Order: sequence, then structure tokens, then C-alpha cells
Amino acid sequence: MTIKSWTSRRLQYLAILVGTALLPSLWLGLPGLATERILINFGPLGRSIAVEDLETYARTGKLNNELKDLGRYLSPQQLQQFRDGLTLSADVDVVTVSQFLYTPQGEAILESLGEVVQTAGRINGDRAIRAALILAAADSDGGFNLLNILQHFPTEGAQVDVQRLSVVARAVLGEINQTQQAVAQVRQQAIAGAEPDSGAVSIVDDPAELGSFRWQKQVLNQLTLPTDLYLPAGQNAPLVVISHGLGGDRTTFAYLAEHLASHGLAVAVVEHPGSSSAQIEALLTDQTDEAIEPDEMIRRATSIQTLLDQLETVAQDPALGSRINLDRVGVLGQSLGGYTTLALAGATVDPASLEQNCPPQISSQLNLSMLLQCSVLTLPQPLPTLQDSRVKAAIAINPLDSAVFGPAGMANITVPTMVVSGSADSVTPALAEQIRPVTWLEAPERYLMLMENGTHFSTIFDPQADTEALPVPPQAIGPDPAAAQQYVKATGVAFFKTYLAEVEGYRPYLNQTYIDILSQPDLPLYLVRDFTLEE
Repeated sequence: MTIKSWTSRRLQYLAILVGTALLPSLWLGLPGLATERILINFGPLGRSIAVEDLETYARTGKLNNELKDLGRYLSPQQLQQFRDGLTLSADVDVVTVSQFLYTPQGEAILESLGEVVQTAGRINGDRAIRAALILAAADSDGGFNLLNILQHFPTEGAQVDVQRLSVVARAVLGEINQTQQAVAQVRQQAIAGAEPDSGAVSIVDDPAELGSFRWQKQVLNQLTLPTDLYLPAGQNAPLVVISHGLGGDRTTFAYLAEHLASHGLAVAVVEHPGSSSAQIEALLTDQTDEAIEPDEMIRRATSIQTLLDQLETVAQDPALGSRINLDRVGVLGQSLGGYTTLALAGATVDPASLEQNCPPQISSQLNLSMLLQCSVLTLPQPLPTLQDSRVKAAIAINPLDSAVFGPAGMANITVPTMVVSGSADSVTPALAEQIRPVTWLEAPERYLMLMENGTHFSTIFDPQADTEALPVPPQAIGPDPAAAQQYVKATGVAFFKTYLAEVEGYRPYLNQTYIDILSQPDLPLYLVRDFTLEE
């Protein structure tokens, strides 16, 4: 196990726990946090609930005293989710928790929570919540779970503003319902767009299978960005640049780089020092106080521009000769890397959109990606040009883009673009960050690929990771990550061979007819072009 993978997983798990255990429990009606009793406020009315009754329910499933009312308002399935949420634990150390909660991103989350969960004096509960999280992480007996966090709330009591909570809950439920409706529209349009008679032609390789090209890997650490270059045998191969998300590194998409190279595509897998696993390690060891600095939102794209310039020089080396075609470059990235991909493809930052959406309104406060998007507002203007004219095609997986680019910024992309989404993504929510934004694209060749039940981690989760690394909760991973990675490998080859290598024989693979062959029952896959959304 490397420190890089371990610390990255720790931070991811902490964010997941806050997002998938603490917050959903509040939405379901959890009264708040307190040492002994919790006071629920609804206007002038208040009601007290004992934490001991929550303990009893978590241990036995019995609803005692004031908790009996929960049985009237929640379904058996919701009650079980509530019970599970009380004790869902992670083996996260106190340093990890403390460092994350003192970052600007962590403080923003705490401030939003503190408006709902207040101290007994009706003061924003952000500091008390932070103390409870840190104390629970330090308690080796109780474990880092919601119930133990309740027990460590450091004031005599806590008050939950039910009116505020109900506003948040309505916004969340509304977003869930709208996402479900949008997914249904994607499903319907994909099925309607299938071409049963087209088939997959036999004159080219099946993109899901390993290709016939032999390739070699070169490590280029002397460039602006540390880079692993995968070179297939042959001449003039189009280049695909892969950009990881926050906390990733060059290993995150190694599986994809190898697959693309086996199909004759050169691949440069870069590592962004300002947002890599090394940056997270620096955060956890007190070498920095930010998970990501705002200027990293610009530096990511400009560093890749510089990298491409440097590769033009490297390509003059006799060992490389004319093996790379740097006039035909594709970009692919996930999450923050998806944002980087769209920027290089031509999406422009829209200050007006950021001003309108930042700080996040209550309906989007639970969209964690808004913390990064809104940070762009703090950067000096004007921003440098992020587009690179050498980029001819782009695939953005789970990107964040809704506020930082907005409709006007996304409309500036002119190259073929595919946006990949997971309907259960809780970090960059599908409707807000992929499904709706793909309708803003005006590029003639535009695709939306949706993994129903897919999450933010579906395409990057490594089941072979060291067993000492923290396990990510199954609900955060989603079903069948191996299938998700196979989807990306197959469609990545078909897309880049069509639009970079210009091999028309791969175009039939970019159709729901072929996608149906790939699709697995637990993770249905849909591909649409020219998607229209009715809201």
C-alpha cells in the first residue's frame, strides 16, 4: 500500500460519510446532534428526544418513547436506512478528520450544516459539529459513525431548525425526482435512437476487446506535469491526454491508457501536483491548509497546454520519431479532470454564471462540486485562455461545469464531445452537472452516456487496492465498477478512433445497439446524441 492511495481514500471516505450518512439521516428526520437530548424546533414549538432512545433503536430496532412517531411518517425501508445510517462506520483517524474540516471546503460544508443544526443558544452549530466529528474520530471504542458523533456533541444540547431542514429536504427531494425524470428521458431517447440494422461492422476491432497493437510505456518526469506516455507500435498515432480528478494520480486511469494504446492510440496520463494524491497527503501532514488552491482550477488546463508544447520537442527525439500526431489530440478526464477536459475543448469560464450561482443557494448546497466552482470567483481577472486548438475531441466523465461554464460557456465547445454521467453521483450530481449541461452544447457531434445507478466512483474504483486502504461504502461505489470501466474502455476507443484517427468503421459502435451489448443489468448503460431535456 502506498501513502498516496491510502490518504486519498481516507479523504474520499470522509467526504462520503458526511454526504451519505450524516446528511441523509438529517433529511429523513434525524432531530440533530446532542450529548443527551436533542431539541427539535418548528417556529415557536419545540420537542425533545433522548439520544439514549437513538442508541436503543440502533441496537435493537425498537422505537422508544418520542421516536415512535418516526414509525408513522417513514416507510419500513426508510426506517432501516435511518437505522443503518446511525452506525455506518469508517476507520478514519482524527488527523484526517481534523485536517479536512479545517480546509475551506470543509468549513463551507460545516457552515451549511450549522444553519440547520444549531447550539442550544440558536447559534450556528458549525464549530460544535466540527468538535463532535473530531472527538468521534478520536474515540476508538465508539467508532466514527453518526451515533457516536451525536454522543460527542460538545454542548449541553442542540437545536434543529425544522423549518430550515424542511426547505433543504424539499430541495433535495425535488432534485431527486427531477433526476429520476431526466434519467427516464435519457432511457427513452436512447432506445428510440437505436439502429437495430446497423450492427457493428467486422472490418475493425471490437473496442471492448484488447486491441492488436503492441505498446510501450515511458515515464516522463522532467516535463511540466509528471507524465506516463503509452506509445503503440507504428507511426503518427493520435494522442489522448488523460486528466485525473481531485486526489488521483497517474495510476487512476492506467487501465484505460493500456486499453487505448492497444488500439493504436498514444496516451499521455498526466499528474496534477496541485490536486493529486500528493496534495492530499500534504494536507494531512500539515504542509498545506487547502485541499486545492483556487488557481489550480486554471493551472490544470494551462499546464496541459504547456505539456503539449513540450511533447512537440520530445517528439523530435529519434527514439520517438514521428510516432505521435500532436495536431490531433483528444482529452479525457474525470470529475475535476472532466472540468479540465471541457476547458481545453473550448468551454469558457462565465463570470456572470458564477455571480448568479455563488455562493450556492439552498437547492444546490449539497452539490459538493459547487465549492470548487465558486472558488474561481476569487481569481484575478481576466483569466487566461484555457482552450487548446490542438484538441479535436473530448470525453468528460462526471465533470463539474454548471456554474463555472454555464450555458454560454459550454456553447463555445465546437469539437466532438461526450459527457459521461452516473445517475447516483452524489459529488457532481447527474442532472445539475451532466444531463442539463449537455443540452447546452452546440457542437455538431455531442453525446451523453449515462450509467443508471452509477456513482462518482464507478469508473475509478480499484477493487484490487491494498486491503489496508479504507473500504469505500458500497452505496458510494455503486454496482459493478468493473462493468463501468469496461464501458469507458469500449466507448473511449470507439469515440477517439472515430474522431481522432478518423476511422469510420468505429462509428457504428457509438450507437445504443452496441451499447445494449455492453450494458449489464445492475448498471444499465444508455447513449444518446442531440439529447433534449423536458423540465
